Amino acid sequence: MRSDASGHFQLARLKMRDLSDSWIWENPTNENNEHQTRSQELVESFPTDSRFKDTSKLSVGEKISKENRVKSTHSLSLTPMKIKRRMMRQERRKARAAVLVQQDKETENHIVSAAVERSEGFHTTKKGKYSIWRVEYENPNSDSTLKLMRDQIIMAKAYSNIAKSMNKTVLYSVLVKHFKESEQAIGEANSDAELQPGAFDQAKAMGHILSEAKDQLYDCPLVARKLRATLQSMEDNVNVQRKRSAFLIQLAAKTVPRQLHCLPLQLAADYYLQGYHKKGSLDDQKIEDPSLYHYAIFSDNVLATSVVVNSTVQNAKDPEKQVFHIVTDKLNFAAMRMWFLVNPPANATIEVQNIDDFKWLNSSYCSVLRQLESARIKEYYFKANNPSSLSAGSDNLKYRNPKYLSMLNHLRFYLPEVYPKLNKVLFLDDDIVVQKDLTPLWSVDLKGMVNGAVETCKESFHRFDKYLNFSNPLISKNFSPKACGWAFGMNMFDLIEWKKRNITGIYHRWQDMNEDRTLWKLGTLPPGLITFYNLTYPLDRGWHVLGLGYDPALNLTEIENAAVIHYNGNYKPWLNLAVSKYQSYWSRYVMFDNPYIRVCNLS
Repeated sequence: MRSDASGHFQLARLKMRDLSDSWIWENPTNENNEHQTRSQELVESFPTDSRFKDTSKLSVGEKISKENRVKSTHSLSLTPMKIKRRMMRQERRKARAAVLVQQDKETENHIVSAAVERSEGFHTTKKGKYSIWRVEYENPNSDSTLKLMRDQIIMAKAYSNIAKSMNKTVLYSVLVKHFKESEQAIGEANSDAELQPGAFDQAKAMGHILSEAKDQLYDCPLVARKLRATLQSMEDNVNVQRKRSAFLIQLAAKTVPRQLHCLPLQLAADYYLQGYHKKGSLDDQKIEDPSLYHYAIFSDNVLATSVVVNSTVQNAKDPEKQVFHIVTDKLNFAAMRMWFLVNPPANATIEVQNIDDFKWLNSSYCSVLRQLESARIKEYYFKANNPSSLSAGSDNLKYRNPKYLSMLNHLRFYLPEVYPKLNKVLFLDDDIVVQKDLTPLWSVDLKGMVNGAVETCKESFHRFDKYLNFSNPLISKNFSPKACGWAFGMNMFDLIEWKKRNITGIYHRWQDMNEDRTLWKLGTLPPGLITFYNLTYPLDRGWHVLGLGYDPALNLTEIENAAVIHYNGNYKPWLNLAVSKYQSYWSRYVMFDNPYIRVCNLS
């Protein structure tokens, strides 16, 4: 068979010797008809080509004639091997299509049944009875009964609202009764083990009630609306609880625990009763010797300061060269001095000063003190209509912390005035722990900078735009929003460069411009970033690891390898709020065998 130039097919006679080896003729006489018949049947089973579809304009005879010609030409063009292959391909396609359809149906049925059972907490057994569908999550040991009961309560509340709107009072009462009983059965449980003994039976009973409710009330759009309303209500409740949590955390961070309050009281009483207040001051020779290693700690927390000093001395290679300058307030001066008189660190020198003795630190010189005397600041902190509820007034609650009112927090900007004869001072916060010898920091070349600190920016985090108000032109014209932030807590200050660059004057100028708190909110880090802008030398991150006071997911290896770890945040290590896995780094330097610690039950 071949086609001519016009596209018509022509037949040619074939001889046996012209056929390939794939042709097998068992009975040429009879099989010829069979092959032709099967070929014609197969051709009829396949859809015809698009060329032959449009026959609406042909007569009936022409259509029949054309169909016969098509069948004849197709049957003659197909060899038995091709026919067999086409039949096999068609069978494979049909089988594959059937498998895919069945898989789609099974998946759809599984999703639908799982959604119903997940929300209602039951399924029907072969006997027609209801049994609890025990939800298994990715974790096979998950608390499935507790989660199931919580889901049942959600569905019961949705159905009860629908029942009430339809005046089905009996069903409404039953649903309310059961979800309240389920809530009582759950109580404060956080796992299946904490559930009350009858909780599983309650879940069964709830499953039956939800089944009845579904039969009477189920309307997909209506249930969807009720669930959306429930979701919105829960989101609102979560927001309220979040505000309450923020308020309580801030309140707990500001509150002094009874044991910590006991310690300075006991120390102060003995300071005067035992005559320690009559003892003179230390030898000024070491205190003013610039060749030694000087540390500045400004704190009103005796226990925290003792940990800073103990950890520094215990890890120092030359304890006798360590000099600690502690400044506290009038209220805690006696207790702080008493502690270090009766518990002097080995060979180190301790100086305790009262900030009220710095007569030069007054409102005529200090911007912060002058602002604290203004009516606006007093109104901000002490206004009579200050909200007292847990959920109200949480905005800027952090900045109402009393530490922002304390000059101990701002004294870091007056280091040359406090220590006029020193060249370098290592400033330490009272919520840090020293784990390595810090004396190599005095050998670090700050490249003419004033402040040596560890930078805290990572990608877009902790950059200047987080701390300063760049919508104010005073900020946007003078600073880059992408400038990297750094941390107070462990800072090496070059006091010689400080005086040359008049750092305290820069601080005063910006503090005066921020009297209305439009450049930054209260605190010491924002004015520190401004004051030491382009004057900060970045130290290696291994010197100072931060976040132990707010981030429970820090790398423990980095913590253990750090020279200084910092509990910045609300979760201080001496509070019950502390992250438990970080407390041991701090508590190992607490003198638990000290009689004052034992009397105040600081365990």
